[in-house]
Formats: sequence, C-alpha cells, structure tokens
Amino acid sequence: MMTNQIDLVEWLAQRLVGADVRIEHHSKTSARVIGDSGQIALFTTEPTLNIADRQIPVILVGTPGDEVPNDAFTDVVDASAGNARVARIVSVALELFELRRIASDQQKGLKRREWEVAQLIETGKSLSAVRDVDQLLALILKKARFLAGADAGSIYVVEGDRDDPNSQTLKFKLSQNDSLSYESSEFTMPVDMSSIAGAAILKKETINIGDVRAIPEDTPYKYDPRSDARTGYHTRSVLAVPMINQVGEVLGVVQLINKKKTSGVQLRQLADFDREVVPMDAACQALVETLASQAGIAIETAFLYEEIQRIFDGFIRASVHAIEQRDPTTSGHSFRVARLTRRLAEVVMDTANGPYAETRFTNAELKEIETAAMLHDFGKIGVREEVLVKAKKLYAPTLKMIRSRFDFIRRSIENDHLHRRLMMIEEGAPKEELDILDQACERAVTEIEDCWRIIRSANEPTVLPDADFERIKEIAKRSYFDIGGQRQGFLTSDEVTSLQIARGSLTSEELSEIRSHAAHTISFLTQIPWSKAMRSIPEYAGAHHEKLDGSGYPKGIKGNAIPIPAKMMAVADIFDALTASDRPYKKAVPVARALDILGLEAKDKHIDQELVRLFKESEVYRILEVR
Repeated sequence: MMTNQIDLVEWLAQRLVGADVRIEHHSKTSARVIGDSGQIALFTTEPTLNIADRQIPVILVGTPGDEVPNDAFTDVVDASAGNARVARIVSVALELFELRRIASDQQKGLKRREWEVAQLIETGKSLSAVRDVDQLLALILKKARFLAGADAGSIYVVEGDRDDPNSQTLKFKLSQNDSLSYESSEFTMPVDMSSIAGAAILKKETINIGDVRAIPEDTPYKYDPRSDARTGYHTRSVLAVPMINQVGEVLGVVQLINKKKTSGVQLRQLADFDREVVPMDAACQALVETLASQAGIAIETAFLYEEIQRIFDGFIRASVHAIEQRDPTTSGHSFRVARLTRRLAEVVMDTANGPYAETRFTNAELKEIETAAMLHDFGKIGVREEVLVKAKKLYAPTLKMIRSRFDFIRRSIENDHLHRRLMMIEEGAPKEELDILDQACERAVTEIEDCWRIIRSANEPTVLPDADFERIKEIAKRSYFDIGGQRQGFLTSDEVTSLQIARGSLTSEELSEIRSHAAHTISFLTQIPWSKAMRSIPEYAGAHHEKLDGSGYPKGIKGNAIPIPAKMMAVADIFDALTASDRPYKKAVPVARALDILGLEAKDKHIDQELVRLFKESEVYRILEVR
C-alpha cells in the first residue's frame, strides 16, 4: 500500500531507475531521488521530469483539480489514491515514456544515418575530384579519421607487380595525429602476416583491435611499439582496413589509431589515453570500410591518371625529340624554351605591380603553358628537312655541282690550251708565242678559281657588301660550252638568287616555308583531342611568332589579341635562339648581349616590354643553369 507521497515517489523511482534509490529530499510539493542511472527530480508543479538527460511526462502528485501544465501527463494522482489507480496511471506513463524513448532513439539513429550517408557522399565527391596520389592519400586518411573519431592514423600502399605477389612491398606513405606533431618519412616493409597492415592485405579483411596490449600471443601479427617509444605516444585501439579496387586487388591499407570518446580532446598524458581511448565499434568499422571501398576505386583512378599522364608526357617528349632530330643543331631548344616560359609564368604570378599584377595561373594552367612551349616548333615536321638544316645559302649538293662545273670549265680551258699549243708547235711557232699562250691559259684558270672563291665567300650566311652582289652578277654573265656543245652560264638563275641573299641563308621562298611551321603547329595540334585543361595548347604554341605591332605570323594578330602565354613564349624563344651553342650558321651570343637584343625587340613593339623587364630583373634565364 502506498499511503503517502514518500511511498509513491520511492515506488516511481524504483520503476524508473532501478531498486537502488535514495530519497534525498521530499515535501508535499516535490521530491528528489538519486538512483543508479543518475539524478531524478519529481515535482508536483513542474512540467518535466529529467531522467539522465531525457524529457519524460511528469506524474503529478497532488490534489485533483490542480492546474496541469500543457506538456505534462494529463492526470493528477492524489497521494491518498488507491494503489490500482496509481499503478494504472504510472503504467501508462511508463509506456508513454518508453515509446517516446524508442522514438527519440530512432530519430537520433535516423539523423545519424543521414549524417553518415551525407558524409560518405561528400567524401566520394571529394575523392573523385583529386588526381594527385599523395594529396588523395592524405584526404582519405583525414576523412577516415573524421568518420571514426580517431586521434591518429597512417596510410600504406602496395608497390610492385600486381601479378607477382612475391615482388610486392608495403610502403608507408604518411601519418596524421591530432595530439602529437612529429616528422615521419616514407619507408618500405614486406607484405607479410607479421604486421597488422600486412595481415589486413593478405587476408583482404579488416583487423579491429580494441587494445594492442591485449593481442593474443598466438596471433601471427603484432603491434610494433618502436614508434610509440620514439614519439611518446600510446597506441591503444587500432582499425586496419584494406583499400580494394573494383577487381579485388588490394591497393593499400588505411590504419586508424585511438578512437576517442570526446571529439577535440588531445591525448597528452598516459591518463588521457586510459580515460578517452575506446575500441573502434561496429558502426565505426562499417563506415570506414565503406570509405575504404570508395578510396580503393579513387586510388586506382588516380594511379591510372598518373600513368596516362606519364604516357602523355613521354609521348610529347619523344615527339619533340624526334622533330628536333631533323635539325640536330637545335637539339634541346624546345625543352629549354618550355623551362624558360614556365619560369617566366611563375615570375609573372609573383609580381605585385604593373600590367600583370592581377595575372594568376593554376597548376593545371602552368602545365598547359609548359606543354605548349615544348610543342611550339611542332609544325616543323611540315617543313622540308633540307630547308630546316640549311646552314649556307646554297645546299651542299648544289655547291658540289658548281664545283664540278667549274672543274669542267677549268679542264676545258686547259684542254683547249693544250690543243692550241700542240698546233702552234707543229706550225713551228716561236717560244715567245708559246709563252704568251701559256700565260693566257694561266690567267683564265686563275679567273675561274677567283670566281669559285667569290662563290664560296658569298655562300656564307653573312651580310654581303654591294660589291659582292655585282661580282656574282658578273660571274653569272659568263658562259662556257658544255660537253654537248651547248652554251651554258657559269651560274643558274636560282644559284644567283641564293648567293645574293642579303641576310642569313634562306631565300624568300624558303623563309616563307620556315615561317609556315607556326601555321603547321596550329593545324597539327588542333587535330589532337586535348582535354579541357589542355585545350589552349594549339593557340598558345601557334602564336609564339606573333608580334605586338601585328607584323608577326602566321595570323598577324597584335596587342592584347596575342595570348599572354604566347607572349612569354616569344621572349623565351628569342633568348634561347640567341644564346644556344654555336650553330653552323651563327655564333652563340653572350647573355648580356642577348638581353640587350630582347630590349631592342621590345622597343620595336615586337615583344612585350613588361615581360622582358621581368625576364631580366628576375634572371629567369638562370633556370637553365639548374639541371
């Protein structure tokens, strides 16, 4: 029988928190009870009852007719009411409390699942957006630690031939720790059952250790305490989850350490580890395993991307090397221009003043610029090799043919001389007349040799004096009879045109053919299905000979119509062409002189003056000194 309020309060408390209760305070209007699950307060006039942080209906103990709060259980129990009525009301109240508790737990569980799903979706998006393997591994570990509430963790990747397990090794890549900062470096270990990570790989399953100090003796793997001894950290719970790709190959292991009760708490003292570290529970393990499956696919994708990138870079370099082999004298030019251009782009990004103060490039854009610079002469594949390598005004076979022609003329003169001399001897000509004939022959042969020397001198790619032009014309007017008796000129019209080139070694037609390489570059590179990040390569590479005043080629665009990367490329191209090692047709120019020439080109509105200034002041050219 519950004949008073104390009995009722005690009976309610026992039903709600267990048999072990202690009434700390009571009165006609309230009572407070301490139970084994925490503090409980029962009030006759308050709307809620707080039991272990849960809100439940209040059983009001008082007089029928008292005002009942809106959110309280809507009945009043008289302290003198019979047991049956009190028991019925309390029973209903407890059932309602239990239903509310279940609903609350389900709501919390649903919210937790929604949060977990949202986190996994967001993590999947993040992982799919990263292509750099090292950045991806760091992101995977960070996300896994966040989902599990782990204080620390590490990532291992499998290296070696996937088709030959005996050749595989396990490489430690990185670690993260919220409580401790220390330097870690990569190292390699065997893939075997002796380590937790190795066992997770070989078994292809998760290893969950509540406390590494309690690993059974008969377990093949052990925890290596040397890292803890070195850093002062205390490893307790460990979760090692293999990262497996879509075909079942293990790519690595994410290893989480020390799940914490309280997020954000740092583990410093031994007591912190004992108080805060708990085992990785099943829900935590399931989350990390789901993440690891996403990570395996993301890593495989990143590996494939890196492999494709290596193939792409290798193909570009091989193509450039093959093209440069058509003109060995320019070997390395494209690679040097690429390095100079990229370095100039980096300098432009760092400048805080001037017209390029706001210019910035992403890493992908820098890669695009560098690749375009490497391919700037790709169109030379469409230029005849003999034109590319033409070091003299005359092609070597043409010069050889002229030499043979002059040898024929000289021998013809000598043969004619011998024939006349023999006739004069038969006719009894005096010695004086024979001497005159001999002298005439010597003069004629000397003139032929003089003509040859003039031709050889004119063949050099230097600026010819006007007098030499006239001498070439005079030689061209002279003639001889060929072996068939036909009169021929000493030089053909094409040979005269070539020998009268005022500057360099190319005729106007050959110069146009050389210049066509820029148009060929655009045409050829446009045929390649570039990715979005590389789609401007044809435009950049094809515009490196455009000039600010519009006098460049192939399109004659000017000013701001020329892309900034192409302007940078033009500066690098001219500098390297001037300072490159001696070539058959020119001497290398000292750096100081080359910089002066860049200044003159900028003054003439051919190249960008600000870029030339940055190139000089930042000594961009010194990048070529680094190997």
